[in-house]
Amino acid sequence: MTESPYIHSVSAQDFQSVVIDNSFKQPVLVDFWADWCEPCKVITPVLEKLVNEFAGKLILAKVDTEQEKELAAHFRIKSLPTMKLIVNGQIVAERSGALPEGEIRAFIKPFITSESDKIMASAMAAHDEGRFEDALELMNQALAKDPSNVDLKINIARTLFTQDDKDGSLALLDSLSEDDKNKHEAVKLRAEINMAEQLEDLPELEQIEKRLAENPDDCEALLQKSHHLTAQGDHDSAMDCLLKIMRIDRQYDDEAGRRGLIDLFDMLGGEHPSVQKYRRKMFTLLH
Repeated sequence: MTESPYIHSVSAQDFQSVVIDNSFKQPVLVDFWADWCEPCKVITPVLEKLVNEFAGKLILAKVDTEQEKELAAHFRIKSLPTMKLIVNGQIVAERSGALPEGEIRAFIKPFITSESDKIMASAMAAHDEGRFEDALELMNQALAKDPSNVDLKINIARTLFTQDDKDGSLALLDSLSEDDKNKHEAVKLRAEINMAEQLEDLPELEQIEKRLAENPDDCEALLQKSHHLTAQGDHDSAMDCLLKIMRIDRQYDDEAGRRGLIDLFDMLGGEHPSVQKYRRKMFTLLH
C-alpha cells in the first residue's frame, strides 16, 4: 500500500475513529478487499491515485476481509472489491467490482466539497440577496483557487450578464473549450444574451401589431413580435411567429426564423415540452 496520510488500513478496533469519526470532517471511502482477489489488485492503484489527487478532501480506509471477517459480515460484503462511501456516519453510496477510473471518479465526486465550492455557495447566497458586487468578488476568489472549474466560469458569466455586462459575459463564455461551450448552462446563457440583444431598440409591441394588421406576412414585424413575446415568457406564441416566418420566406434575414427557434430551444432546454413540439414542427417545414 502506498505511503499516504490519506490512506489507512482499518481494523474493527479503529474503525470508529478512522472511518466514522473522520466521516464528519470529509467523506471516507471504505475499500473491502482481499489478497487473493485479482480485481482488488487492479483497483487499488486507481483508488490510491484518486485519494491523493483529492489531497485531504477524501480518506481511503482499506479493510482486509480475510483479517477482518466480522467487519465484512457486519457490512454484508458478498463480492470483492466492494467500496462504500461514508459521510456523516452514514453510507451514502456503494459500488462493487474493478470499475474504470472515470466511473469511480464520478461515484466519488458529488460528495467532495472543495474550498472553492464553499466560497461559491457564499457567492450564490450574496447573488440571491442582490449583493452582486460581493457575489462577483467571491466568485473570482473561488475561480482563483480552482481555475479549471467550468461551472464557476459560467456562473461568473451569468452574474456579469445580470449586471448588464454582456461583453464580459460573452468573453468568458468564449474562453471555454469547445466541449465546455456545449454544456447546457453555457448554451442557455448565450441564448439569453442573444435574446437580450434582440430586444434592444425594438419598436413598441402596439406599433408592431398595427403593421401586422396591415400585412400579416410582414416578416420583420413577425420577428420583432417574437422577441417581445419571448421577453414576456410566452415562448409558444414566439415560436409560432418564427415558424410563420419560415413558411413565408425561409431565407428571410439569413434564416432568422430557424435561427430564432434554435435560440429558444437552447434557452429552454431539450427536455422542455414546447421545445419537443416545435422542434418537430420545424423539422417538418425543413424536410
